[in-house]
Amino acid sequence: MTDATLPAAPPPEAILEAALYADDLDAAQRFYSDVMGFEELARVEGRHVFFRVGQTVLLIFNPAATVHGSSNAALPVPAHGAQGPGHVCFAASRSDIAAWHTRLTAAGHPVEAEFDWPNGAHSLYFRDPAGNSIEFAEPRLWF
Repeated sequence: MTDATLPAAPPPEAILEAALYADDLDAAQRFYSDVMGFEELARVEGRHVFFRVGQTVLLIFNPAATVHGSSNAALPVPAHGAQGPGHVCFAASRSDIAAWHTRLTAAGHPVEAEFDWPNGAHSLYFRDPAGNSIEFAEPRLWF
């Protein structure tokens, strides 16, 4: 089928959840709760820990556990996942990014890069304990 022959469907409203992967869920939980200040929503020991981030959810999965689908017939989540570091970007104002720079540095998480894009939007990059690339950026980077 080509796009012209596909049935119509409305575009998604937003991204509801995003996933990163971490072998050490305890270290991920401490980082995202204590350093990032995110509210923990759910945890299944050895498999995942989930956090609320505004109107979205950040899923942190153990990649060794998610190569297998759910064993719960009522929740037939298929196998999924990735290997290696991923990336997620959180929206923040320039002044909030400056505050995050100070907080991250004080918590022992060095900033990897910080700069202005050609359109003037500001970004700050750092790594979580699993090596995922985490970014704060002004929304005007894209909008």
